[in-house]
Amino acid sequence: MDRDPRTTLADAPMSPAQIVAVLITVALNALDGFDVLAISFASPGIASEWGIDRAALGVVLSMELIGMAVGSIILGGVTDRIGRRPMILACLCVMAAGMFMVTTTTSIFALSAWRVFTGLGIGGMLAATNATVAEYANARSRNFCVALMAIGYPIGAVLGGMVAAQLLKGHDWRFVFYFGGGVTLAFLPIVWWLLPETIPFLCQKQGPGALAKVNRALARMGHAAVAVLPPAAAAGEGRSLGDVFRPALLATTLLVTLAYFTHIATFYFILKWVPKIVVDMGFAPSAAAGVLVWANVGGAIGGALLGLLARSLPLRPLILVALTGSVVMVSWFGRGQSDLAHLSLVVGISGFFTNAGVVGLYAVFAQAFPTHVRATGTGFAIGVGRGGAAISPIVAGLLFEAGFGLQGVAIVMAAGAAVAAVAILLLPRSAAGAAAA
Repeated sequence: MDRDPRTTLADAPMSPAQIVAVLITVALNALDGFDVLAISFASPGIASEWGIDRAALGVVLSMELIGMAVGSIILGGVTDRIGRRPMILACLCVMAAGMFMVTTTTSIFALSAWRVFTGLGIGGMLAATNATVAEYANARSRNFCVALMAIGYPIGAVLGGMVAAQLLKGHDWRFVFYFGGGVTLAFLPIVWWLLPETIPFLCQKQGPGALAKVNRALARMGHAAVAVLPPAAAAGEGRSLGDVFRPALLATTLLVTLAYFTHIATFYFILKWVPKIVVDMGFAPSAAAGVLVWANVGGAIGGALLGLLARSLPLRPLILVALTGSVVMVSWFGRGQSDLAHLSLVVGISGFFTNAGVVGLYAVFAQAFPTHVRATGTGFAIGVGRGGAAISPIVAGLLFEAGFGLQGVAIVMAAGAAVAAVAILLLPRSAAGAAAA
């Protein structure tokens, strides 16, 4: 009797084809990192050119996050029906169109509309890539591969920030979006040729030609072909959003969503407001982009370290350390610094802890939901959770306008990570094996 292909992949060492697939998801998440922060890099120039205040700018900074929330919830479910690869290709097209169209806008309304549109693609991409990397990785390396994918986000922001800093020295803010749109289009042929559909999805879907596709994928990974696919029922029949609210998953769904919602609000306070705060301190917009780069350098290091530690240590205490560090460092950021060197250091350490927390939550998503609702559950948690990202810059902007100083605003925004820590403490031990205390 043929062995279940999913078991073969879970037990065998990672093949070169699997490693390439994981690296592509890292690159796709890096692309997301730049696309999301493009508006942050451009925000000082937009504010200066259009004469908008902090409250209005906070709304603009939130628009693609609203699109990401809607895209994650809706397109996550679609991903579990049509496949991971088709969704990734579609999202790349949406993201590229949105980035280019931003450069044609002359009003806050039009700019906001195209950022929402871009966010739809980014949200769908997040759900699809998280499911993709979890299904390409073997059992031993799954936490690490998911963490590696997640740190693509700050890596993209670091590299994009370096490019943005150079672009802003000689060009206006629109060139940030020209660059992002061009790189996004370049990923279409890469995904088309090098990222086939995942074997777990093909085994679950079992549409026309599924057996041939599974055998081609197995051959790419150095494994023997199978004569028949495992019974579809073994993978689960349902593929609806309601499945993540069944009794077995309800507590996990609600708690990981709450944790992501509140922590991502803390995370995006740093990412969205650092450029404007730095410029308001009297530094140049190019210097502001440089400080934001350090937030993402710290984030990449923190995420990578958590991923490495998660190969041998339980995930729950690692996440709790990251969230506690987030509370402390974001509050410390509110004290302000007199020079760029100290400010960059504090922002970098804040990024270290906040992104490590995000990486840990992605690893929980990958394990908490079974294959047939993996993208659905991940999409729901990310989508609703992105509401925290969407309201974060708005709340901070309103607090600034209400007369709160940077210290007071930072303490309020740091509280999100504290709430997330409580949610992780309450997470059922059965939610994900590696998350057990």
